[in-house]
Amino acid sequence: MSKFTLVIHGGAGTILKEDMTPELEKAYQEGLQQALDAGYAVLEEEGSAVNAIKAAIVILEDNVLFNAGRGSVFTKKGVQEMDAAIMDGSDLEAGSVAGVRNVRNPIELAAEVMRNSNHVFLSGKGANDFAIKQGIKLEPDEYFFSQFRYDQWKSIRDSDNYSLDHTHQRLEELMKDKKFGTVGAVACDQKGNIAAATSTGGMTNKKYGRIGDSPLIGCGTYANNKTCGISCTGHGEMFIRTVAAYDVSCLMEYKGHSLQEAMHIVVHDKLLKIGGEGGMIGVDAEGNAALVFNSAGMYRGMKSSDGSSHIALYR
Repeated sequence: MSKFTLVIHGGAGTILKEDMTPELEKAYQEGLQQALDAGYAVLEEEGSAVNAIKAAIVILEDNVLFNAGRGSVFTKKGVQEMDAAIMDGSDLEAGSVAGVRNVRNPIELAAEVMRNSNHVFLSGKGANDFAIKQGIKLEPDEYFFSQFRYDQWKSIRDSDNYSLDHTHQRLEELMKDKKFGTVGAVACDQKGNIAAATSTGGMTNKKYGRIGDSPLIGCGTYANNKTCGISCTGHGEMFIRTVAAYDVSCLMEYKGHSLQEAMHIVVHDKLLKIGGEGGMIGVDAEGNAALVFNSAGMYRGMKSSDGSSHIALYR
């Protein structure tokens, strides 16, 4: 039995302790802990890395604090359009969805695409049609409505501006932040298999059907048993341009870098050179974990069978 490990994130950005109330800090910590516990329980029971990360992300998608699933932000049209991806490092199978609506847990739909569609990437109405066919749970628009997301969108909807994540009236008093709203998880199970997944509601007031890095295999999400599992969070356009997640794998496979070294090169060198802000979480086939970011903070947590465990928000 190899060391098994789960790592999660809930987004990165300008996350500063001085801007956070004790109540809000506690709510984020509890949300991360619940997701970590759900995913780690799967690994403890000899479940697969794929099922573990899916379990963790479902919890985050159901939590209105995080910009994915229920907490997704409003687009230019005043609706939620969600993206998600999942990848199995044991066989390089992958599934992605983009621009889906009313899907309670986009990560579950991405997993169905991976296992039951003969495709990798479905988008828009076709992805929603597939969700119905597969019996994926849908919710009405009201389920995805939150007043603080709506107020933030309302303040910029008549402009061409977009916001990288949510603020709301209470949050604006508590946290003057810029956040890259994404959730993700990576895991190595007891058999040494790796998986990675990412889910997001994208940018507030986004238009033209914009898609970021999260559902793009190799950009925001990647897993390969030979190297690593990676989930990214940040300004998606920069992560797409650097093919960030796959680049970590390449640095490990072709240059012999460790997980930590490879992630450090991508996050603190390659991304920074083009103004890319954010971070990523990673795990390798030996159960080693790394959490690397160049922003002021990243909602994150990890738990491993070697006894190590932590939840953190700030640098």
